[in-house]
Amino acid sequence: MNVQPYLMFDGRCEEALDFYKKAVGAEIEMMMRFGESPEPCAPGMLPPGSENKIMHASFRVGDATLMASDGNCQDQLKFGDGISLTLTVKDVADAERRFAALADGGQVQMPLTKTFFSPSYGMVADRFGVSWMVYVAPQQ
Repeated sequence: MNVQPYLMFDGRCEEALDFYKKAVGAEIEMMMRFGESPEPCAPGMLPPGSENKIMHASFRVGDATLMASDGNCQDQLKFGDGISLTLTVKDVADAERRFAALADGGQVQMPLTKTFFSPSYGMVADRFGVSWMVYVAPQQ
């Protein structure tokens, strides 16, 4: 199991990644724009013109791997809203068990579901308000 920070930049992800490259030597490992997604976003999820915004990026700073996104590009984040912890687990059963435990007393933001990038992915805020993304890595 692995836990990673996931940063949401509310439409400024590319700018932030460029900043981190210069400031701390960040190396971009992967980046996908919303317009490159094999599955289109649900209607109304993103404002018009967001196709070139970052859907998902992975970058390294030293030995740490962080993930980032533009989120829903609605310019609505307050301080502290822009971070989640990603819990990468071994299989769907483990995802279901851990997701249920995190959801106990918390709030499910997106139920576990199969996506184009994971056999099981979901988002939940635990009872303390910490946001979690539970993710099963696809089998290679």
